[in-house]
Amino acid sequence: MSELTPFHADIKAILQQARSKARTAVNSAMVEAYWLIGQRIVQEEQQGQHKAQYGTRLMEVLSIALTADFGKGFSYANLYNFRQFYRLFPDQQMLYTLCRELSWSHLRLIIRADSQKAIEYYCKEAREQNWTVRQLERNIRSNDYQRLLSSQVRSSGAPAQVAHLDFIKDPYVLEFLQLPESGNFRESELEQAIINELQKFLLELGKGFSFVARQMRVSTETSHFFIDLVFYNYLLKCFVIIDLKTGKLTHQDIGQMDMYVRMFDDLKRGEDDNPTIGIILCDSKDETVVKYSVMRDSQQIFASKYQRVLPTEAELVAEIEREKRLIGVRHDKPLPPEDQDSEAP
Repeated sequence: MSELTPFHADIKAILQQARSKARTAVNSAMVEAYWLIGQRIVQEEQQGQHKAQYGTRLMEVLSIALTADFGKGFSYANLYNFRQFYRLFPDQQMLYTLCRELSWSHLRLIIRADSQKAIEYYCKEAREQNWTVRQLERNIRSNDYQRLLSSQVRSSGAPAQVAHLDFIKDPYVLEFLQLPESGNFRESELEQAIINELQKFLLELGKGFSFVARQMRVSTETSHFFIDLVFYNYLLKCFVIIDLKTGKLTHQDIGQMDMYVRMFDDLKRGEDDNPTIGIILCDSKDETVVKYSVMRDSQQIFASKYQRVLPTEAELVAEIEREKRLIGVRHDKPLPPEDQDSEAP
């Protein structure tokens, strides 16, 4: 087949754009329809004296009728999702925003998140970062929102303008590196695994990150130092340097990162850049080392664990509670309770 001429390329672009608009229009129409169905179900349920029993029977009968008329797609579980969708997003103006920017496949995953704040977070990030359905599912399964809570706990004594505290996760979940679930491996192997899956690692780091270098040399008048991984975050307008550790965090690791951050700020940071952030990515942390180190009061140095497999919800909550104890911050506000209506049948 001969190469496309500019004329043929223009025609192809017109058709592709038209098809994209058609898919967007169909998605918007169906999302709106599912919201309206959910609204109508809730209205009908509210007329019953015994809401729970009446509502269950109502959707069972409706599912049978709609399936007979329209075929697949109207199971009890799907009708439950429509109802939940309406209850979580009763504002019709918000609905139109969601219709334009998220598919029903996205929304069906988001409405199962365990709190209203988590739902708002996933809606916002999925829209702004253009997450695919697969990326969204992975981030929900890895509890992306909850893993930001540990840095927010730390910010309770920090100035409100320290925006980067909302970008640091603990733990980081690196199941895509396919590291052994147990046993030791070298730091060079961890670094190479990250480079091999750099795109997925950038997604795990979060929004705004771009890769700069591995084993970047930083030289003083007397010595050369090599930083494992260097990134730049264009939203925070700062460099983020990462030191990889395959063992338990030590006070030497923290002292080394403190030196790296100071050195990087002095030798590499541009005039318009914000202060450099240093993250020590380690296999485990010691409470005493964290509590009595410069890291406790620093807004530039962080130590985060990495997990080799996806954690369960219980494991994650336990880890966040442990992190609160590590940094010695009193935090009376509990984690958001599970949404009482998130139990899909």
